[in-house]
Amino acid sequence: MRDCGPLRDGRPLGLAGVALFLMAAGAGARPRPGLPGDHPRSNVVLVACDSLDGRLTFLPGNQTVDLPSINFMKRHGTVFLNAYTNSPICCPSRAAMWSGLFTHITESWNNFKGLDPDYVTWMDLMEKHGYHTQKFGKLDFVSGHHSVSNRVEAWTRDVKFLLRQEGRPMVKLTGHRKQVRVMEKDWQNTDKAVNWIKEEAVNFTQPFVLYLGLNLPHPYPSPYAGENFGSSTFLTSPYWLEKVNYEAIKIPKWSSLSEMHPVDYYSSYTKNCTGEFTKEEVRNIRAFYYAMCAETDAMLGEIISALRDTGLLGKTIVIFTADHGELAMEHRQFYKMSMYEGSSHVPLLVMGPDLREQQQIPNVVSLVDIYPTMLDIARIPVPQNLSGYSLIPLLREKPESEASPRGPRPSWVLSEFHGCNVNSSVYMLRTGKWKYITYSDGSSVLPQLFDLAADPDELTNLALKFPVTVHSLDKILRSIVNYPKVSSSVHEYNKQQFISWKQSLGQNYSNVIANLRWHQDWLKDQKKYENAIDSWLGDVGAIGDVDDGHPLKVLIFDWLDWDGQTPFPNKSKLKSS
Repeated sequence: MRDCGPLRDGRPLGLAGVALFLMAAGAGARPRPGLPGDHPRSNVVLVACDSLDGRLTFLPGNQTVDLPSINFMKRHGTVFLNAYTNSPICCPSRAAMWSGLFTHITESWNNFKGLDPDYVTWMDLMEKHGYHTQKFGKLDFVSGHHSVSNRVEAWTRDVKFLLRQEGRPMVKLTGHRKQVRVMEKDWQNTDKAVNWIKEEAVNFTQPFVLYLGLNLPHPYPSPYAGENFGSSTFLTSPYWLEKVNYEAIKIPKWSSLSEMHPVDYYSSYTKNCTGEFTKEEVRNIRAFYYAMCAETDAMLGEIISALRDTGLLGKTIVIFTADHGELAMEHRQFYKMSMYEGSSHVPLLVMGPDLREQQQIPNVVSLVDIYPTMLDIARIPVPQNLSGYSLIPLLREKPESEASPRGPRPSWVLSEFHGCNVNSSVYMLRTGKWKYITYSDGSSVLPQLFDLAADPDELTNLALKFPVTVHSLDKILRSIVNYPKVSSSVHEYNKQQFISWKQSLGQNYSNVIANLRWHQDWLKDQKKYENAIDSWLGDVGAIGDVDDGHPLKVLIFDWLDWDGQTPFPNKSKLKSS
Protein backbone atom coordinates (compact mmCIF):
# COMPACT_ATOMS: atom_id res chain seq x y z
CA MET A 1 0.00 0.00 0.00
CA ARG A 2 1.37 3.38 -0.97
CA ASP A 3 1.91 6.12 1.64
CA CYS A 4 -0.68 8.86 1.36
CA GLY A 5 1.22 11.43 3.38
CA PRO A 6 3.77 12.02 6.09
CA LEU A 7 3.35 9.94 9.24
CA ARG A 8 3.98 10.61 12.92
CA ASP A 9 4.18 7.55 15.16
CA GLY A 10 2.50 5.58 12.41
CA ARG A 11 -0.45 8.00 12.22
CA PRO A 12 -1.25 10.33 9.29
CA LEU A 13 -0.50 13.98 9.95
CA GLY A 14 -3.19 16.57 9.44
CA LEU A 15 -2.83 19.12 6.63
CA ALA A 16 -1.03 21.57 8.92
CA GLY A 17 1.34 18.76 9.90
CA VAL A 18 1.99 17.97 6.26
CA ALA A 19 2.90 21.60 5.64
CA LEU A 20 5.29 21.65 8.60
CA PHE A 21 6.82 18.38 7.41
CA LEU A 22 7.48 19.81 3.97
CA MET A 23 8.88 23.02 5.42
CA ALA A 24 11.26 21.05 7.62
CA ALA A 25 12.24 18.80 4.74
CA GLY A 26 13.17 21.77 2.58
CA ALA A 27 14.27 24.50 4.97
CA GLY A 28 16.77 22.41 6.88
CA ALA A 29 18.44 20.91 3.85
CA ARG A 30 20.96 22.48 1.55
CA PRO A 31 20.80 22.17 -2.22
CA ARG A 32 22.52 19.04 -3.45
CA PRO A 33 26.11 19.95 -4.40
CA GLY A 34 26.83 20.01 -8.09
CA LEU A 35 28.94 17.25 -9.55
CA PRO A 36 32.03 18.05 -11.62
CA GLY A 37 30.87 19.37 -14.96
CA ASP A 38 27.37 20.15 -13.70
CA HIS A 39 25.72 23.29 -15.06
CA PRO A 40 24.53 26.03 -12.69
CA ARG A 41 20.98 25.50 -11.50
CA SER A 42 18.49 26.35 -14.24
CA ASN A 43 15.97 29.14 -14.18
CA VAL A 44 12.38 27.94 -14.37
CA VAL A 45 9.30 29.48 -15.98
CA LEU A 46 5.92 27.85 -15.43
CA VAL A 47 3.01 29.06 -17.54
CA ALA A 48 -0.27 27.56 -16.32
CA CYS A 49 -3.47 28.36 -18.17
CA ASP A 50 -7.06 27.46 -17.32
CA SER A 51 -9.14 24.88 -19.20
CA LEU A 52 -6.88 23.81 -22.08
CA ASP A 53 -7.56 20.32 -23.43
CA GLY A 54 -4.24 18.49 -23.43
CA ARG A 55 -5.15 16.52 -26.55
CA LEU A 56 -4.63 19.70 -28.60
CA THR A 57 -0.88 19.35 -28.13
CA PHE A 58 -0.47 16.22 -30.27
CA LEU A 59 -2.13 14.36 -33.14
CA PRO A 60 -4.89 14.39 -34.13
CA GLY A 61 -6.14 17.17 -31.85
CA ASN A 62 -3.45 19.63 -32.92
CA GLN A 63 -4.85 19.67 -36.47
CA THR A 64 -7.83 21.76 -35.38
CA VAL A 65 -6.01 24.98 -34.51
CA ASP A 66 -2.65 26.66 -35.11
CA LEU A 67 -0.63 26.72 -31.87
CA PRO A 68 2.86 27.85 -32.91
CA SER A 69 4.27 28.36 -29.40
CA ILE A 70 3.23 24.88 -28.28
CA ASN A 71 4.70 23.50 -31.51
CA PHE A 72 7.95 25.36 -30.77
CA MET A 73 8.12 23.69 -27.36
CA LYS A 74 7.49 20.31 -28.99
CA ARG A 75 10.36 20.82 -31.44
CA HIS A 76 12.77 21.94 -28.74
CA GLY A 77 11.53 19.86 -25.83
CA THR A 78 9.12 17.19 -24.66
CA VAL A 79 5.36 16.71 -24.79
CA PHE A 80 3.70 14.36 -22.32
CA LEU A 81 0.98 12.41 -24.12
CA ASN A 82 -0.89 11.30 -20.99
CA ALA A 83 -0.85 14.10 -18.43
CA TYR A 84 -3.83 14.49 -16.11
CA THR A 85 -5.29 16.85 -13.57
CA ASN A 86 -5.67 15.49 -10.04
CA SER A 87 -9.07 17.15 -9.76
CA PRO A 88 -10.90 18.62 -12.76
CA ILE A 89 -11.80 22.00 -11.29
CA CYS A 90 -9.75 25.12 -10.68
CA CYS A 91 -8.87 25.43 -6.98
CA PRO A 92 -8.54 21.73 -6.05
CA SER A 93 -6.39 21.09 -9.12
CA ARG A 94 -4.10 23.99 -8.38
CA ALA A 95 -3.92 22.98 -4.73
CA ALA A 96 -2.56 19.62 -5.87
CA MET A 97 -0.04 21.27 -8.18
CA TRP A 98 1.26 23.70 -5.55
CA SER A 99 1.33 21.12 -2.72
CA GLY A 100 2.38 17.93 -4.53
CA LEU A 101 -0.42 16.11 -2.68
CA PHE A 102 -3.58 14.36 -3.83
CA THR A 103 -6.90 16.08 -3.26
CA HIS A 104 -8.03 13.71 -0.50
CA ILE A 105 -4.89 14.69 1.42
CA THR A 106 -5.19 18.47 0.95
CA GLU A 107 -8.97 18.13 1.51
CA SER A 108 -9.53 20.72 -1.20
CA TRP A 109 -13.06 19.53 -1.83
CA ASN A 110 -14.37 22.40 -3.97
CA ASN A 111 -13.46 25.80 -5.39
CA PHE A 112 -13.99 27.41 -1.98
CA LYS A 113 -11.71 25.05 -0.06
CA GLY A 114 -8.06 24.96 -1.04
CA LEU A 115 -4.76 25.24 0.81
CA ASP A 116 -4.15 27.42 3.84
CA PRO A 117 -2.60 30.79 2.89
CA ASP A 118 0.64 29.92 4.72
CA TYR A 119 1.07 26.51 3.09
CA VAL A 120 4.68 25.82 2.05
CA THR A 121 4.70 25.53 -1.74
CA TRP A 122 7.51 24.49 -4.03
CA MET A 123 8.10 28.17 -4.81
CA ASP A 124 8.54 28.92 -1.11
CA LEU A 125 11.19 26.20 -0.86
CA MET A 126 12.97 27.40 -3.98
CA GLU A 127 13.10 30.91 -2.55
CA LYS A 128 14.58 29.56 0.71
CA HIS A 129 17.29 27.92 -1.38
CA GLY A 130 18.44 30.98 -3.25
CA TYR A 131 16.01 31.39 -6.15
CA HIS A 132 14.55 34.74 -7.07
CA THR A 133 10.78 34.19 -7.29
CA GLN A 134 7.92 36.02 -8.97
CA LYS A 135 4.25 35.29 -9.62
CA PHE A 136 1.85 37.02 -12.00
CA GLY A 137 -1.78 36.30 -12.81
CA LYS A 138 -4.15 33.60 -11.62
CA LEU A 139 -3.08 31.51 -8.62
CA ASP A 140 -6.34 30.17 -7.13
CA PHE A 141 -5.03 27.47 -4.81
CA VAL A 142 -5.93 28.85 -1.36
CA SER A 143 -9.27 28.70 0.44
CA GLY A 144 -11.92 31.40 0.49
CA HIS A 145 -12.38 32.35 -3.15
CA HIS A 146 -14.98 31.89 -5.91
CA SER A 147 -18.66 32.75 -5.72
CA VAL A 148 -21.21 31.92 -3.04
CA SER A 149 -23.12 30.04 -5.74
CA ASN A 150 -20.16 27.83 -6.47
CA ARG A 151 -19.74 26.68 -2.90
CA VAL A 152 -23.47 26.28 -2.15
CA GLU A 153 -23.96 24.17 -5.29
CA ALA A 154 -21.12 21.93 -4.15
CA TRP A 155 -22.47 21.63 -0.62
CA THR A 156 -25.99 20.74 -1.81
CA ARG A 157 -25.09 18.26 -4.54
CA ASP A 158 -26.77 15.40 -2.60
CA VAL A 159 -30.08 17.24 -2.28
CA LYS A 160 -32.89 15.58 -4.23
CA PHE A 161 -33.48 18.33 -6.74
CA LEU A 162 -32.17 19.18 -10.17
CA LEU A 163 -31.55 22.82 -11.07
CA ARG A 164 -29.74 24.50 -13.93
CA GLN A 165 -26.66 26.21 -12.50
CA GLU A 166 -25.18 27.68 -15.66
CA GLY A 167 -26.22 29.71 -18.66
CA ARG A 168 -26.68 27.80 -21.89
CA PRO A 169 -23.29 27.59 -23.63
CA MET A 170 -23.04 30.13 -26.43
CA VAL A 171 -20.52 31.93 -28.62
CA LYS A 172 -19.82 35.63 -29.08
CA LEU A 173 -17.63 37.29 -31.69
CA THR A 174 -16.01 40.55 -30.66
CA GLY A 175 -13.69 43.10 -32.22
CA HIS A 176 -12.23 42.96 -35.72
CA ARG A 177 -9.87 40.90 -37.87
CA LYS A 178 -6.79 42.59 -36.44
CA GLN A 179 -7.79 42.47 -32.77
CA VAL A 180 -5.24 40.31 -30.98
CA ARG A 181 -5.89 41.25 -27.36
CA VAL A 182 -9.29 39.90 -26.41
CA MET A 183 -8.62 38.68 -22.86
CA GLU A 184 -7.06 41.96 -21.76
CA LYS A 185 -6.36 40.96 -18.13
CA ASP A 186 -4.31 37.96 -19.26
CA TRP A 187 -2.40 40.12 -21.69
CA GLN A 188 -1.66 42.65 -18.94
CA ASN A 189 -0.26 39.89 -16.73
CA THR A 190 1.75 38.55 -19.67
CA ASP A 191 3.16 42.06 -20.21
CA LYS A 192 4.17 42.21 -16.54
CA ALA A 193 5.95 38.87 -16.83
CA VAL A 194 7.73 39.94 -20.03
CA ASN A 195 8.86 43.23 -18.48
CA TRP A 196 10.08 41.41 -15.37
CA ILE A 197 12.18 39.09 -17.53
CA LYS A 198 13.64 41.95 -19.56
CA GLU A 199 14.18 44.44 -16.74
CA GLU A 200 14.94 42.30 -13.67
CA ALA A 201 15.59 38.64 -14.38
CA VAL A 202 18.19 39.45 -17.01
CA ASN A 203 20.33 41.07 -14.29
CA PHE A 204 20.17 38.27 -11.71
CA THR A 205 23.30 36.40 -10.71
CA GLN A 206 21.24 33.69 -8.99
CA PRO A 207 18.59 31.54 -10.72
CA PHE A 208 14.96 32.59 -10.81
CA VAL A 209 11.57 30.92 -10.97
CA LEU A 210 8.69 32.75 -12.65
CA TYR A 211 5.03 31.72 -12.61
CA LEU A 212 2.41 33.13 -14.99
CA GLY A 213 -1.22 32.11 -14.47
CA LEU A 214 -3.65 32.71 -17.32
CA ASN A 215 -7.45 32.64 -17.17
CA LEU A 216 -7.82 31.67 -20.84
CA PRO A 217 -9.16 29.56 -22.44
CA HIS A 218 -11.76 29.43 -19.64
CA PRO A 219 -15.19 30.55 -20.93
CA TYR A 220 -16.33 34.09 -20.14
CA PRO A 221 -19.21 35.16 -17.85
CA SER A 222 -22.71 35.16 -19.33
CA PRO A 223 -24.45 38.29 -17.99
CA TYR A 224 -27.51 37.68 -20.17
CA ALA A 225 -28.47 34.87 -17.78
CA GLY A 226 -28.31 37.00 -14.64
CA GLU A 227 -25.45 38.28 -12.52
CA ASN A 228 -25.26 35.08 -10.52
CA PHE A 229 -24.85 32.78 -13.48
CA GLY A 230 -21.51 31.26 -14.32
CA SER A 231 -19.26 31.43 -17.34
CA SER A 232 -20.79 29.86 -20.43
CA THR A 233 -19.74 32.25 -23.21
CA PHE A 234 -17.01 31.26 -25.64
CA LEU A 235 -15.73 34.63 -26.84
CA THR A 236 -13.07 35.53 -29.37
CA SER A 237 -12.21 37.86 -32.22
CA PRO A 238 -12.07 37.15 -35.98
CA TYR A 239 -8.27 37.30 -35.73
CA TRP A 240 -8.15 34.16 -33.58
CA LEU A 241 -11.05 32.43 -35.26
CA GLU A 242 -9.03 32.44 -38.48
CA LYS A 243 -6.46 30.22 -36.75
CA VAL A 244 -9.05 27.42 -36.50
CA ASN A 245 -9.40 24.69 -39.13
CA TYR A 246 -13.17 24.27 -39.27
CA GLU A 247 -12.89 21.20 -41.49
CA ALA A 248 -10.92 19.37 -38.78
CA ILE A 249 -13.45 20.08 -36.02
CA LYS A 250 -14.98 16.85 -34.82
CA ILE A 251 -18.65 16.87 -33.83
CA PRO A 252 -18.84 14.63 -30.75
CA LYS A 253 -21.29 11.76 -30.58
CA TRP A 254 -23.88 11.94 -27.81
CA SER A 255 -25.83 9.25 -26.04
CA SER A 256 -29.55 9.82 -25.77
CA LEU A 257 -30.63 11.41 -22.50
CA SER A 258 -32.22 8.16 -21.37
CA GLU A 259 -28.99 6.21 -21.99
CA MET A 260 -26.63 8.61 -20.22
CA HIS A 261 -24.84 7.54 -17.08
CA PRO A 262 -26.87 9.02 -14.18
CA VAL A 263 -24.05 11.24 -12.95
CA ASP A 264 -23.46 12.47 -16.51
CA TYR A 265 -27.14 13.35 -16.79
CA TYR A 266 -26.97 15.39 -13.59
CA SER A 267 -23.88 17.21 -14.90
CA SER A 268 -25.40 17.85 -18.30
CA TYR A 269 -28.63 19.17 -16.78
CA THR A 270 -27.00 21.45 -14.21
CA LYS A 271 -24.73 22.79 -16.98
CA ASN A 272 -27.83 23.62 -19.06
CA CYS A 273 -26.88 21.24 -21.85
CA THR A 274 -29.86 18.87 -22.04
CA GLY A 275 -31.75 21.05 -24.53
CA GLU A 276 -31.52 20.85 -28.29
CA PHE A 277 -28.28 21.87 -29.99
CA THR A 278 -27.74 21.92 -33.73
CA LYS A 279 -24.52 20.59 -35.21
CA GLU A 280 -23.68 24.15 -36.23
CA GLU A 281 -24.04 25.35 -32.64
CA VAL A 282 -21.76 22.60 -31.38
CA ARG A 283 -19.22 23.23 -34.13
CA ASN A 284 -19.16 26.95 -33.33
CA ILE A 285 -18.73 26.38 -29.59
CA ARG A 286 -15.77 24.13 -30.32
CA ALA A 287 -14.32 26.52 -32.91
CA PHE A 288 -14.53 29.50 -30.58
CA TYR A 289 -12.95 27.46 -27.81
CA TYR A 290 -10.07 26.49 -30.10
CA ALA A 291 -9.66 30.15 -31.03
CA MET A 292 -9.38 31.00 -27.33
CA CYS A 293 -6.66 28.34 -27.08
CA ALA A 294 -4.82 30.08 -29.93
CA GLU A 295 -4.86 33.35 -27.99
CA THR A 296 -3.51 31.49 -24.96
CA ASP A 297 -0.71 30.06 -27.10
CA ALA A 298 0.26 33.57 -28.20
CA MET A 299 0.81 34.62 -24.58
CA LEU A 300 3.07 31.62 -24.07
CA GLY A 301 4.91 32.80 -27.17
CA GLU A 302 5.50 36.23 -25.64
CA ILE A 303 7.24 34.61 -22.66
CA ILE A 304 9.41 32.42 -24.88
CA SER A 305 10.33 35.42 -27.03
CA ALA A 306 11.30 37.48 -23.98
CA LEU A 307 13.58 34.69 -22.78
CA ARG A 308 15.13 34.36 -26.23
CA ASP A 309 15.61 38.12 -26.63
CA THR A 310 17.41 38.38 -23.29
CA GLY A 311 19.63 35.36 -23.89
CA LEU A 312 17.95 33.47 -21.05
CA LEU A 313 16.17 30.79 -23.06
CA GLY A 314 19.19 28.47 -23.11
CA LYS A 315 19.47 28.72 -19.32
CA THR A 316 15.79 28.28 -18.51
CA ILE A 317 13.46 25.31 -18.20
CA VAL A 318 10.05 26.28 -19.53
CA ILE A 319 6.95 24.33 -18.46
CA PHE A 320 3.48 24.78 -19.93
CA THR A 321 0.38 23.18 -18.46
CA ALA A 322 -3.23 23.78 -17.38
CA ASP A 323 -5.34 23.08 -14.31
CA HIS A 324 -7.79 20.95 -16.33
CA GLY A 325 -9.32 20.71 -19.78
CA GLU A 326 -12.62 21.75 -21.38
CA LEU A 327 -15.30 19.38 -22.67
CA ALA A 328 -16.51 21.86 -25.32
CA MET A 329 -19.77 19.89 -25.78
CA GLU A 330 -18.28 16.40 -25.66
CA HIS A 331 -20.59 14.05 -23.76
CA ARG A 332 -23.25 16.77 -23.96
CA GLN A 333 -21.35 19.03 -21.55
CA PHE A 334 -19.12 22.05 -21.50
CA TYR A 335 -16.79 23.16 -18.69
CA LYS A 336 -14.84 20.56 -16.70
CA MET A 337 -15.94 18.61 -13.53
CA SER A 338 -15.67 15.31 -15.39
CA MET A 339 -13.21 12.46 -15.78
CA TYR A 340 -13.72 12.28 -19.54
CA GLU A 341 -10.58 13.09 -21.52
CA GLY A 342 -11.69 16.56 -22.61
CA SER A 343 -11.93 17.60 -18.97
CA SER A 344 -9.21 15.59 -17.21
CA HIS A 345 -6.40 15.43 -19.82
CA VAL A 346 -4.09 18.44 -19.49
CA PRO A 347 -1.23 19.78 -21.63
CA LEU A 348 2.26 19.29 -20.27
CA LEU A 349 5.26 20.43 -22.28
CA VAL A 350 8.80 20.98 -21.00
CA MET A 351 11.90 22.34 -22.69
CA GLY A 352 15.25 23.53 -21.41
CA PRO A 353 18.96 22.87 -21.03
CA ASP A 354 20.01 19.21 -20.86
CA LEU A 355 16.51 18.02 -21.72
CA ARG A 356 15.80 15.94 -24.80
CA GLU A 357 14.23 17.58 -27.84
CA GLN A 358 11.37 16.34 -30.01
CA GLN A 359 10.47 13.76 -27.40
CA GLN A 360 6.99 12.31 -26.78
CA ILE A 361 6.54 10.58 -23.44
CA PRO A 362 3.62 8.12 -23.16
CA ASN A 363 3.89 7.54 -19.38
CA VAL A 364 0.90 8.65 -17.32
CA VAL A 365 1.77 11.68 -15.18
CA SER A 366 -0.24 14.29 -13.27
CA LEU A 367 -0.01 17.76 -11.79
CA VAL A 368 1.21 16.57 -8.37
CA ASP A 369 4.46 15.78 -10.22
CA ILE A 370 5.16 19.52 -10.62
CA TYR A 371 6.19 19.96 -6.96
CA PRO A 372 8.96 17.31 -6.86
CA THR A 373 10.05 18.33 -10.38
CA MET A 374 10.61 21.92 -9.25
CA LEU A 375 12.63 20.75 -6.24
CA ASP A 376 14.62 18.39 -8.45
CA ILE A 377 15.48 21.24 -10.83
CA ALA A 378 16.61 23.37 -7.86
CA ARG A 379 18.59 20.40 -6.43
CA ILE A 380 16.55 20.53 -3.24
CA PRO A 381 15.99 17.16 -1.52
CA VAL A 382 12.50 15.92 -2.37
CA PRO A 383 10.31 14.89 0.60
CA GLN A 384 9.53 11.18 0.45
CA ASN A 385 5.83 11.45 1.17
CA LEU A 386 4.68 13.65 -1.67
CA SER A 387 2.00 12.16 -3.89
CA GLY A 388 3.91 13.10 -7.03
CA TYR A 389 7.20 12.01 -8.61
CA SER A 390 9.76 14.18 -10.35
CA LEU A 391 9.48 14.36 -14.13
CA ILE A 392 13.22 14.94 -14.57
CA PRO A 393 14.14 11.23 -14.87
CA LEU A 394 11.63 10.88 -17.71
CA LEU A 395 12.84 14.07 -19.35
CA ARG A 396 16.46 12.95 -19.18
CA GLU A 397 15.77 9.25 -19.71
CA LYS A 398 17.53 8.16 -16.54
CA PRO A 399 17.49 4.46 -15.70
CA GLU A 400 14.61 3.62 -13.38
CA SER A 401 17.04 2.55 -10.65
CA GLU A 402 18.45 6.08 -10.57
CA ALA A 403 15.11 7.81 -10.82
CA SER A 404 14.04 8.08 -7.19
CA PRO A 405 14.97 6.70 -3.79
CA ARG A 406 11.24 6.04 -3.40
CA GLY A 407 11.40 3.43 -6.13
CA PRO A 408 9.94 3.44 -9.64
CA ARG A 409 7.20 5.81 -10.71
CA PRO A 410 3.75 4.20 -10.40
CA SER A 411 2.10 3.04 -13.62
CA TRP A 412 -1.11 4.87 -12.73
CA VAL A 413 -2.41 8.35 -11.96
CA LEU A 414 -5.27 9.36 -9.68
CA SER A 415 -7.87 12.05 -10.17
CA GLU A 416 -10.83 12.80 -7.92
CA PHE A 417 -13.68 15.30 -7.84
CA HIS A 418 -15.93 16.43 -4.99
CA GLY A 419 -17.39 19.75 -6.16
CA CYS A 420 -20.39 21.24 -7.93
CA ASN A 421 -22.25 20.05 -11.06
CA VAL A 422 -21.67 16.40 -10.06
CA ASN A 423 -23.92 14.66 -7.54
CA SER A 424 -21.30 12.24 -6.23
CA SER A 425 -17.66 12.07 -5.31
CA VAL A 426 -15.81 10.70 -8.34
CA TYR A 427 -12.50 8.81 -8.55
CA MET A 428 -10.52 8.02 -11.68
CA LEU A 429 -7.61 5.61 -12.04
CA ARG A 430 -5.74 5.83 -15.33
CA THR A 431 -3.28 3.04 -16.15
CA GLY A 432 -2.19 1.39 -19.40
CA LYS A 433 -5.07 1.48 -21.87
CA TRP A 434 -7.67 1.62 -19.11
CA LYS A 435 -9.57 4.40 -17.46
CA TYR A 436 -11.57 3.28 -14.43
CA ILE A 437 -14.10 5.68 -12.89
CA THR A 438 -15.99 4.89 -9.72
CA TYR A 439 -18.38 6.89 -7.58
CA SER A 440 -19.32 7.59 -3.99
CA ASP A 441 -19.02 4.38 -1.93
CA GLY A 442 -18.12 2.17 -4.89
CA SER A 443 -21.41 0.28 -4.76
CA SER A 444 -24.37 2.62 -5.15
CA VAL A 445 -23.55 4.02 -8.60
CA LEU A 446 -22.55 2.11 -11.72
CA PRO A 447 -18.79 2.44 -12.36
CA GLN A 448 -17.29 3.14 -15.77
CA LEU A 449 -14.45 1.41 -17.59
CA PHE A 450 -13.05 2.66 -20.88
CA ASP A 451 -10.44 1.19 -23.20
CA LEU A 452 -8.82 4.39 -24.46
CA ALA A 453 -6.81 2.55 -27.10
CA ALA A 454 -9.91 1.16 -28.82
CA ASP A 455 -12.38 3.85 -27.70
CA PRO A 456 -10.61 7.22 -27.35
CA ASP A 457 -13.96 9.05 -27.35
CA GLU A 458 -15.11 7.06 -24.29
CA LEU A 459 -18.45 6.04 -25.71
CA THR A 460 -18.59 2.42 -24.55
CA ASN A 461 -18.64 1.58 -20.86
CA LEU A 462 -17.04 -1.85 -20.47
CA ALA A 463 -17.60 -2.24 -16.72
CA LEU A 464 -20.18 -5.00 -17.16
CA LYS A 465 -18.15 -6.78 -19.82
CA PHE A 466 -14.84 -6.97 -17.92
CA PRO A 467 -15.63 -7.59 -14.25
CA VAL A 468 -12.22 -9.01 -13.43
CA THR A 469 -10.53 -5.87 -14.79
CA VAL A 470 -12.91 -3.70 -12.77
CA HIS A 471 -12.13 -5.67 -9.63
CA SER A 472 -8.37 -5.44 -10.24
CA LEU A 473 -8.41 -1.69 -10.88
CA ASP A 474 -10.70 -1.06 -7.94
CA LYS A 475 -8.28 -2.96 -5.71
CA ILE A 476 -5.42 -0.72 -6.86
CA LEU A 477 -7.54 2.36 -6.28
CA ARG A 478 -8.44 1.28 -2.74
CA SER A 479 -4.75 0.70 -1.99
CA ILE A 480 -4.16 4.37 -2.82
CA VAL A 481 -7.20 5.89 -1.13
CA ASN A 482 -10.03 4.58 1.02
CA TYR A 483 -12.47 6.30 -1.28
CA PRO A 484 -15.74 5.23 0.40
CA LYS A 485 -14.46 6.82 3.61
CA VAL A 486 -13.39 9.97 1.76
CA SER A 487 -16.82 10.23 0.11
CA SER A 488 -18.50 9.94 3.50
CA SER A 489 -16.24 12.65 4.92
CA VAL A 490 -17.08 15.00 2.05
CA HIS A 491 -20.79 14.30 2.52
CA GLU A 492 -20.59 15.33 6.18
CA TYR A 493 -18.38 18.33 5.38
CA ASN A 494 -20.96 19.56 2.88
CA LYS A 495 -23.76 19.39 5.42
CA GLN A 496 -21.78 21.10 8.14
CA GLN A 497 -20.66 23.89 5.85
CA PHE A 498 -24.17 24.46 4.56
CA ILE A 499 -25.66 24.55 8.05
CA SER A 500 -23.06 27.12 9.15
CA TRP A 501 -23.70 29.23 6.07
CA LYS A 502 -27.48 29.06 6.52
CA GLN A 503 -27.25 30.09 10.16
CA SER A 504 -24.99 33.01 9.27
CA LEU A 505 -27.70 34.43 6.97
CA GLY A 506 -30.52 34.38 9.51
CA GLN A 507 -33.73 35.76 8.05
CA ASN A 508 -32.01 36.56 4.75
CA TYR A 509 -31.52 32.86 3.95
CA SER A 510 -34.58 32.37 1.71
CA ASN A 511 -33.84 35.45 -0.37
CA VAL A 512 -30.11 34.71 -0.76
CA ILE A 513 -30.45 31.05 -1.72
CA ALA A 514 -33.22 31.85 -4.21
CA ASN A 515 -30.99 34.25 -6.12
CA LEU A 516 -27.90 32.17 -6.70
CA ARG A 517 -26.94 30.84 -10.15
CA TRP A 518 -29.93 28.48 -10.11
CA HIS A 519 -32.40 31.37 -9.62
CA GLN A 520 -34.30 30.86 -12.87
CA ASP A 521 -35.38 27.37 -11.80
CA TRP A 522 -35.51 27.96 -8.05
CA LEU A 523 -37.98 30.83 -8.22
CA LYS A 524 -40.50 28.64 -10.06
CA ASP A 525 -41.14 26.67 -6.85
CA GLN A 526 -39.11 28.19 -4.05
CA LYS A 527 -40.85 26.34 -1.20
CA LYS A 528 -40.35 22.95 -2.86
CA TYR A 529 -36.60 23.40 -3.09
CA GLU A 530 -36.26 24.74 0.45
CA ASN A 531 -38.17 21.68 1.68
CA ALA A 532 -35.83 19.40 -0.28
CA ILE A 533 -32.86 20.96 1.51
CA ASP A 534 -34.56 20.59 4.89
CA SER A 535 -35.21 16.93 4.11
CA TRP A 536 -31.57 16.43 3.13
CA LEU A 537 -30.30 18.03 6.31
CA GLY A 538 -32.33 15.55 8.32
CA ASP A 539 -31.59 12.53 6.13
CA VAL A 540 -28.62 10.18 6.48
CA GLY A 541 -29.36 8.30 3.24
CA ALA A 542 -27.12 8.06 0.18
CA ILE A 543 -27.75 8.96 -3.44
CA GLY A 544 -31.33 8.35 -4.45
CA ASP A 545 -33.91 9.52 -6.90
CA VAL A 546 -34.35 13.14 -7.82
CA ASP A 547 -37.77 14.56 -7.13
CA ASP A 548 -37.79 17.22 -9.78
CA GLY A 549 -40.16 16.08 -12.48
CA HIS A 550 -37.31 15.27 -14.85
CA PRO A 551 -36.53 11.81 -16.27
CA LEU A 552 -33.30 11.26 -14.33
CA LYS A 553 -32.77 7.57 -13.69
CA VAL A 554 -30.38 6.92 -10.82
CA LEU A 555 -29.09 3.37 -11.04
CA ILE A 556 -28.57 1.42 -7.88
CA PHE A 557 -25.98 -1.25 -8.48
CA ASP A 558 -26.71 -4.38 -6.50
CA TRP A 559 -23.19 -5.78 -6.12
CA LEU A 560 -22.24 -5.03 -2.53
CA ASP A 561 -21.27 -8.67 -1.92
CA TRP A 562 -19.71 -9.29 -5.31
CA ASP A 563 -16.34 -11.04 -4.99
CA GLY A 564 -14.93 -9.88 -8.31
CA GLN A 565 -14.65 -13.41 -9.69
CA THR A 566 -18.19 -14.58 -10.28
CA PRO A 567 -20.04 -13.18 -13.30
CA PHE A 568 -20.69 -9.48 -12.97
CA PRO A 569 -24.30 -8.52 -12.18
CA ASN A 570 -26.14 -8.19 -15.46
CA LYS A 571 -28.57 -5.47 -16.41
CA SER A 572 -31.40 -7.24 -14.63
CA LYS A 573 -29.60 -6.33 -11.44
CA LEU A 574 -29.83 -2.65 -12.33
CA LYS A 575 -32.92 -0.91 -11.14
CA SER A 576 -34.23 2.60 -11.15
CA SER A 577 -34.75 4.04 -7.71
